[in-house]
Amino acid sequence: KVKAVIFEDDNLSSMDINVETNNGIVQLSGFVDNEADIDTAENLAATVKGVKDIENDIQVREEQ
Repeated sequence: KVKAVIFEDDNLSSMDINVETNNGIVQLSGFVDNEADIDTAENLAATVKGVKDIENDIQVREEQ
């Protein structure tokens, strides 16, 4: 469910976000374009029923 909510958000570059869930704990990882996307992904995950905790390891992609 968390993956679906994140991937449905048009403002996120969600192809580079990995989502794993285990007993209500959500692990977010991967890369996004800016700090705001990190917060957006976490806030979206928090809206999903049954989520107890979120471990957010998403990082901002380094510009090359």
